[in-house]
Amino acid sequence: MTVEYDITAVGHAIVDVLAPSDDAFLAKHDLHKGSMTLIDSHRALSLSEVMNDSEMASGGSAGNTISGAASFGATCAYVGKVAHDAMGEFFAHDLRKMGVEFRTPVLHDDPTPTGRCLINVTPDGQRTMATFLGAAALVSPQDLDEDIIRASQITYLEGYLFDTPSGRETFAKASQVARAAGRKTAITLSDGFVVNRWREDLLAFIDRHIDIVFANENELLSLFQTDDFFKALRYLRSKTDLAFVTRSEEGSVVAKLDDTHVIKAAPCDKVVDTTGAGDSYAAGVLFGLTQGLHVTTCAELGSLAASEVIGHYGPRAQVSLKALATEKGLI
Repeated sequence: MTVEYDITAVGHAIVDVLAPSDDAFLAKHDLHKGSMTLIDSHRALSLSEVMNDSEMASGGSAGNTISGAASFGATCAYVGKVAHDAMGEFFAHDLRKMGVEFRTPVLHDDPTPTGRCLINVTPDGQRTMATFLGAAALVSPQDLDEDIIRASQITYLEGYLFDTPSGRETFAKASQVARAAGRKTAITLSDGFVVNRWREDLLAFIDRHIDIVFANENELLSLFQTDDFFKALRYLRSKTDLAFVTRSEEGSVVAKLDDTHVIKAAPCDKVVDTTGAGDSYAAGVLFGLTQGLHVTTCAELGSLAASEVIGHYGPRAQVSLKALATEKGLI
């Protein structure tokens, strides 16, 4: 089958609600700074009522990544579940505005609303997330358009979805379809809590189904239960063909079976909000890989995208990443 898409992403379709905050607010509402906590609809409603000066932005980890890849100029598609409500329409509109193909059937005949993530951002740029998954958790293998998967160079899987049985089934089917068509598969580990709960299953899944792994340093250490970064990196190199590990201000590391490369973080005048930084990094890398660029250039594109998104509120780029990368001489 002809390649029609550079990247198809599968993930939680979430609308972000962002608000400036402080440590006192987090303590008062029992929110652990820098973490992501799953909440129910009642908690989502009560917390949103006390978040001041909030603003909405389409989010979801894989949604952010696919939006970033499209901003670089990639041809993209997305699989994720929203409800037939205002937030669902908001999410779909934002993706399609970026030129992303979004065909997943909307949730009908079910009162479950579109998922949302309530993000409190402290002055140091740290984001503390309370997530009500809603319809996002209901994505299933039946939502996959197999023709789109077969026609995509890379199918990218959001690790958060690994936390549900239907998500794991969806991942397995997507990976099988992609690999049967001779395509590449990628996964992001997403969060330490996902890794801690599903470590053995994740390792087995990566062994069987994944070509490219994205992780941050904490997720990597948790995956292999060690405090030694380079030891964990060696383990990861034995599990997958290619991996990209972010280390905040220390940049990132590209790990191949026979080599590693250390990439500096791109400069940022001021860190405002780290929401979406890892997602944007993955966007740059995936775009570069689909264009046949060297892995170090791919990582530099990722760092550039991450530096843009942490300089403002919201999880997605506010300028053309293609124009930014061209200005920097990366593409």
